[in-house]
Amino acid sequence: MKVHSSQVVIGCIITHDVMGSTKRPLIPKNTVVQSIHMKVLNQFKVGVVEVASKLSDGSPFIPEEKIDEPEQEKQDEKAPISFQDQYLDAVRSYKKWFEDWRGGAPVDTAAVRKVMVPLLERAVKLKRDVFLLHHYSSKKEYFYHHSVAVSLIAGYLASRLQYGYGDWMQVGLAGVFADSGMAKIDSKIMSKTDTLNEHEFEQIKTHPTHSYRLVEKIPSLTANAKVAVLQHHERLDGSGYPLGLKHEKLHIFSQIIAVSDMYHAMTSERAYRKKHSPFRVIEEMQKEQFGRFNPTVVSAFVKEMTNFSQGTRVRLSNNKLADIVFVESAYPTRPLVKLEEDQEIYSLRDHPDLHIEEVLD
Repeated sequence: MKVHSSQVVIGCIITHDVMGSTKRPLIPKNTVVQSIHMKVLNQFKVGVVEVASKLSDGSPFIPEEKIDEPEQEKQDEKAPISFQDQYLDAVRSYKKWFEDWRGGAPVDTAAVRKVMVPLLERAVKLKRDVFLLHHYSSKKEYFYHHSVAVSLIAGYLASRLQYGYGDWMQVGLAGVFADSGMAKIDSKIMSKTDTLNEHEFEQIKTHPTHSYRLVEKIPSLTANAKVAVLQHHERLDGSGYPLGLKHEKLHIFSQIIAVSDMYHAMTSERAYRKKHSPFRVIEEMQKEQFGRFNPTVVSAFVKEMTNFSQGTRVRLSNNKLADIVFVESAYPTRPLVKLEEDQEIYSLRDHPDLHIEEVLD
């Protein structure tokens, strides 16, 4: 949707780079508009910008006065709903489900499946879109985005691990229910904006058990999926919760959700922690988190995220644009890149301070 910059509001999602006088975008696509972005649009006297038809909380964006668009674009609006809008609709639905669970209502399985099954079926056909969902989240709405995003990432990963339709669908559904037990946690703890103290964290650590209790009698969810809900915060080395289980006692489905959960959590802006570059998170999984996550799942995740072809355009963590020149199989997250602005070639392997921030095309 094209609107004048004066019509943009906080929560809008920028769908195309807002360019200035240089090759660097003033505001990159997939940005959720905050007050600072409003100032940029005004300061640089930006005219027309392209935004999503929904805000980051899933509600429709209806500008007060829409500027005229070419007839072709008006026709395009009648096209099927985009994946982004379908995802945001699911976030909005999850928010309602969660409030119902908080009020003591049981899980409405039919309602969840009606929203999530078609979305999961669509997600597994995509390439990297499921790894970019953190862009649409915000500090305020993070929790609701997180559950839907984890579901889609986990379902996608399971499909890439060669699980059949029934299994990867169960993994995806387990992902959306994994944090449902947070409805039983004190809302003051959930809304806290600084680091949790030990007592508060102990309460948070009970949520997988609460989640399991919510889903244990759902007939359409398999026993493996229910175990995955219970174990999604367990780690191979026994450092996880709620039971501190190790290696052979952990179901592979739970480990698919665990990797998906960590990735989305660390790449999203949260009330008490800044987001990290997706590729920095991958490197942490490979190094700092080695021994805690299932290596088969991590390898599949890395393969999907780093399946670059020569010429792939990326944005680096210093906000510079570059093209990938060569990828060493041993260092898939640190390829050779050529900067667009001066054609200089960098080996990211030799520049540990730089990371790929986003894959553009």
